[in-house]
Amino acid sequence: MKNNALIKKHKSLRPTTGKVREAIFNILRSSTKNARFLDLYAGTGAVGINALKEGASEAVFVEKNRECINKMDKHIKKLGFSEKTNIVNRNVLSFIDQAEMNNRTFDIIFLDPPYHEDEILHALSAIDRSTILGDNGIVIAEHFTKRQLPDKFDNLCKSRDYVYGDTVLSFYSKPSKTINGVEND
Repeated sequence: MKNNALIKKHKSLRPTTGKVREAIFNILRSSTKNARFLDLYAGTGAVGINALKEGASEAVFVEKNRECINKMDKHIKKLGFSEKTNIVNRNVLSFIDQAEMNNRTFDIIFLDPPYHEDEILHALSAIDRSTILGDNGIVIAEHFTKRQLPDKFDNLCKSRDYVYGDTVLSFYSKPSKTINGVEND
């Protein structure tokens, strides 16, 4: 998919590089198989499409830029993934509220908001407060190396940071529940 013209037109559009996408799915390994995948700030949709290629049962793309949505939709149709996708033209924070009201849950949530804004903290806080992450779910936040994200929110704990040049992938999940030293799922 050629997005160069789209990227030049929308300077804030910064697609996740192939190297970083490959790293995400190497880290996730078999977790993607049959997963419900949520791609927030989807842009070109490359990460969610990759999830579908890796066996995700569903991918929901949330993007507010209409031109990005049109290109993403064409690419998804070309790849034959239309029946497994839902593209939502909405602000991420309002989508999280709506998804929670509709009792939607996801196994993997990926977010890649604009690097030089505070949107990532607002989105992570909204995910933390909501019920959209499944019990064994994973949140992956892509951000600039100069931005430090909290190790813990109320319900999300950072498990690890992976650094790729100027890009960091921060992995979050709900803490394991233990009763008398035994993990309780």
